[in-house]
This record gives sequence, structure tokens and C-alpha cells, in this order.
Amino acid sequence: MAWACPRTPPAATTSGRRPATSAPFLDKLGIERADIVGHDIGTMVAYAYAARYPDKTSRLVVMDSPVPGIPPWNRIVRPARVVALQLRRPGRRAPGRRPGERIYLDRFWNELAGDSSKIDEATRRHYAAIYARPGAMHSAFAQFPRDRQKDEADNLKAMETKLAMPVLAIGAAKAFGANVAVVMRTRRRTCRNSSCQTPATG
Repeated sequence: MAWACPRTPPAATTSGRRPATSAPFLDKLGIERADIVGHDIGTMVAYAYAARYPDKTSRLVVMDSPVPGIPPWNRIVRPARVVALQLRRPGRRAPGRRPGERIYLDRFWNELAGDSSKIDEATRRHYAAIYARPGAMHSAFAQFPRDRQKDEADNLKAMETKLAMPVLAIGAAKAFGANVAVVMRTRRRTCRNSSCQTPATG
């Protein structure tokens, strides 16, 4: 389970609600139980799926993302919220200054990538152009305030119920790293889990 490029207009849904569409899809394929793997925002969907459908989940793998509501969620996401608020400020771009979408994406590529030199200028321009489409940047950010409060409440409620399946938490050293394991260890009292951190990755 993963997250695609920003759509315009943004979809009115939450990561906690997406499992409700995933389960019937697997049923139609005749898959009664599956190993559920999620990366980035897909981790939030995979976690919600495993919590809602434990009888359909053999094992859970979460990669490089915190889970809304599960500590230390607030500490992890605060810097991202600050960036989002800064990018939303109105005003014209000064001559020679990078557009907001490029500033936003360059932070990921320059600070969080395993090796930023491998992300060439053509690739950067390609994705910046996608985010520069009318409404795309707004769409990318609109999901967060709308989705997260409901997801946080749902996941805190889900913590009351034991997850029976094994859980593997993987974090990239230059991104969320050990924080992915910290989140799952918060759930250690209610599920079996292992963790690892991949070096030189972001």
C-alpha cells in the first residue's frame, strides 16, 4: 500500500477509511489472508487495515512512516506541519527565488535522501512540475489536516485491541530511521514485532 502523486481535487477520505475499500478488493481476488506491507503514507493505511482486519492479515510490515496518534506522533510530525504552514503563506515569489513546490521537494531530496547526488536535475524538475500543476500543492497538503485527526482517534482506539500478527518495522537511516521502531514498540505490549534500520537510505 502506497500513496500516489497529488490529485486535483483531493480525495475526501482518510487513511483509516481506505482499508474499507481494500478488503472487498482482496475478497474479490479470493485472497482470504495476506501479508500487508505499507511504505510512507501507505504505512498508515496498512496499519489501519491490520487493526481493522486482523483475521485477514498474516503479517504486517511498516516502512519509514509514523502512524497517526501512536506516540511519538506529535513530536515526529511537528516539523512537517511547520513546513506546510510556511508554504501556504500567500504572496508572490521574488525574482530568482525557487517556487514553493521546489523548496518543499528539495528538502526531501537534499536532507532526507540516502544520496542526494543520485537525484539529478531532470528528475527534480519532473516532480516539481507535477506539484506545480494548478491545485496540486494544495491537494498534497489538504489531506493532512482533514485526515489526521480522524486517523489519530481511530488508531488510539485500536491500541486497546491486541494485534495478533507479527510486525516488522523498517526505517531509512536519513528519514524516519529508528522512529518507525519506536512507534511499533509503543505497541510492543500488544503485538509481536521486530525492527531494522537500513543504512545510507532516505
